[in-house]
Amino acid sequence: MLFSCNEFFSFAMDFSDSSSRLSSLAVGERLCAAFIPLVAITETLMFAISNCFGCHPPPKKHLYRSKDLARLAEESRFTINDVEALYELFKKLSSSIIDDGLIHKEELQLALFKTPYDENLFLDRIFDLFDEKKNGVIEFEEFVHALSVFHPYAPLEEKMDFAFRLYDLTQTGFIEREEVKQMVIAILSESGLGLSDDLLEAIIDKTFEDADADGDGKISKDEWKDFVIRHPSLLKNMTLPYLMDITTVFPSFIFNSEFEE
Repeated sequence: MLFSCNEFFSFAMDFSDSSSRLSSLAVGERLCAAFIPLVAITETLMFAISNCFGCHPPPKKHLYRSKDLARLAEESRFTINDVEALYELFKKLSSSIIDDGLIHKEELQLALFKTPYDENLFLDRIFDLFDEKKNGVIEFEEFVHALSVFHPYAPLEEKMDFAFRLYDLTQTGFIEREEVKQMVIAILSESGLGLSDDLLEAIIDKTFEDADADGDGKISKDEWKDFVIRHPSLLKNMTLPYLMDITTVFPSFIFNSEFEE
């Protein structure tokens, strides 16, 4: 059985000065360390969303165009009622700092990390992936499209692509060693954890040995897909169970809404 990420880091730090012991670590444990940022982001996103679902706002009535809801439902894994519920969540997030019907980076950071202004590499990557139009804000349609990737019914292909783009910091179409290292260092810093430089380099070395099939020093999309297929636990947190039936989790989203035909 694979270690949890926290267990692995405790284990790794205990042996941080023993590079010879690294070869005894299971591949899955090394991958957990190298790709912990994705796990951390999705778990935090799940927690933030569940908190929003648990905070019942005062009853409000909102008008929607049924055809717009139906279109978004068709473009995603959500039902029309789910899309309506997501709109209520979107409005809660998009009005936390600037009440303009758009989610700004500071508002997403406030939801995920409880502070709106600190520099955060993973937040930048998540925001960039949600911001399909690259106009510096997240619109409701973009919000639905991005969360659809985390739906339990979303195909593995979509989840793999999202995770790949998350690590492709420079958008070259490849995951390069330095990009993985930056993400790992950033999440370690954010979590108050630390690894020796030698152990960090060794973990990334072993990861690339397994993932970089042609040995060119970078991971292509095809190599990434093969890699994830061999190690499916890497994407286990790319699924948010709360998205399966939002209206059951928070039925007042639906009961306090009205539709405009």
